[in-house]
Amino acid sequence: MSSHQTPQGTAPSQADFGFDLTHRLGAGGAESPDGRPLGRAGVIHTPHGDIQTPAFIPVGTKATVKAMLPETVTQLGGQAVLANAYHLFLQPGSDIVDEAGGFGKFMNWHGPTFTDSGGFQVMSLGVGFKKVISMTETAHSEAEVIAKNKERLAHVDEDGVTFKSFINGDRHRFTPEVSMGIQHQLGADIIFAFDECTTLLNTREYQEDSVDRTERWAVRCLDEHARQTDARQHRPYQALFGVVQGAQYEDLRRKAARGLAELTGDEASEQTFDGFGIGGALEKSMLGTIVGWVNEELPETKPRHLLGISEPDDLFAAIAAGADTFDCVAPSRQARGGTMYSSNGRVNAKSAGQRRKFEPLDAECDCYTCENYTAAYLHHLFKANEMLGSTLATIHNERFIVRLVDQIRQSIIDDTFVELREEVLGRQGKRG
Repeated sequence: MSSHQTPQGTAPSQADFGFDLTHRLGAGGAESPDGRPLGRAGVIHTPHGDIQTPAFIPVGTKATVKAMLPETVTQLGGQAVLANAYHLFLQPGSDIVDEAGGFGKFMNWHGPTFTDSGGFQVMSLGVGFKKVISMTETAHSEAEVIAKNKERLAHVDEDGVTFKSFINGDRHRFTPEVSMGIQHQLGADIIFAFDECTTLLNTREYQEDSVDRTERWAVRCLDEHARQTDARQHRPYQALFGVVQGAQYEDLRRKAARGLAELTGDEASEQTFDGFGIGGALEKSMLGTIVGWVNEELPETKPRHLLGISEPDDLFAAIAAGADTFDCVAPSRQARGGTMYSSNGRVNAKSAGQRRKFEPLDAECDCYTCENYTAAYLHHLFKANEMLGSTLATIHNERFIVRLVDQIRQSIIDDTFVELREEVLGRQGKRG
C-alpha cells in the first residue's frame, strides 16, 4: 500500500493524495519571473497507485477506451484512465457505477482514475460545434456563439447548466453540487470542479463573466466536495482539481489561476484544491505561452492537468511550460478513422500506398500492432470495415503518444529535452 493510501478504518483526507517534484527541466523550458524553471518531472500519489509525470492519460469516455481492453491500456503503458462524468451520468447512471464500486472497478481498471466535470459539455453541447473546437479562430461578434443550423443543447445560468440529452431528449440539471455528487459516485481518484468551458469565439466580455462565474462555482464545488468526502468515508479520498479558464487573455488566465490557488470553501474553509486543470480552448500558436502564464501563478507543490491536448508539438510546448498530465480523445478517434501517428508524421492507413506495404506501419514503433501486423493488413481491415482495424489502430496511436510523453519525461531527467524535441518535431515536419 502506498504511503498516501488510506489505512483501513481511517477516514479519507487530503493527506491521502500528494505530488512530489523530482526533477526540473534545464535547457529548453520556460521560466518564472524569479528564474525558476516551469517544466518538471514528478510523481502524483493516489489511492490506486502513482503516476509518473509528465504523463498522457488515455480517455475512456464511457468507462472504456474505445476498441480496447483495459488490460491492453496497461500493456501499452497507460498509467491512468479518464472518464466523462456527463456521459456516465446518462449511461448507465452514476448510481449504478457507484454500486459497482466506482468506474475503475466497473471497467476492470486497477490503476489511478480521473473524471471530468461535465464542463466541456457546457461548451460542446451549448454551441453545437464539432467535438474538437478550432484552436485558431479567435474573433466573433456575438457574446454567445452557436454553430449554424445547430440546436443549443446546453443553457448556462448563474446557478448551473440545463442539458438536453443527446440520447433521448430528456432535460437534466447540472450544478456544481450535482457534478460533485456524480463524480463522487463515479469514484475517480482525481475529479474536476464544475466549470464553464468557453471557445475562442466568445467575446472578451463573455470570457470575463465566465471566469468570474467559474470561480463562484469553484467555491460551491469545494463545499460540496467536503460534504461528500465526509458522508462517504467508506471510499478513498478523491482529489479535487480547480479548472483555470480565461481563453487567450493573459490577465484573465492569471486572475483565474491566482484566484483558484488561494480559494477555499465558504462553509468548508479548510478545503482547498488538490491540483489544477487548465481548460478552455487554447489558440495553438499561443499554447505554451498561455500554459506558462497559468503555471507562473499556480503553486508548484500541486499537479497541473492540461485538458484535451495530444499533438506532439503541443505536448512539448505544454511540458516546457510546466504541465504535468494530459488527456485527449484524438489518438483513439483518429485511429478509428484510419489516421495513424508515426515517427515521420501522419499516415492514412486507408491510402492506396499502404495496400502492398508488407512491413510495420512504423518500423520504429514498439506497439503490439507494429510488432505483429503489417500496414497492408491494416489497410485491408479498414477497407473491409472490419472492427479489428479500429482496435489495432487505436493500440498503435495510444502507445505512440504514451511513449512520446514517457520519452519527454526521461529527457527531463537526463537533461536531453532540447535534443529530443528537435529530433521528434523535425521528423514530424514541425518546428521545435
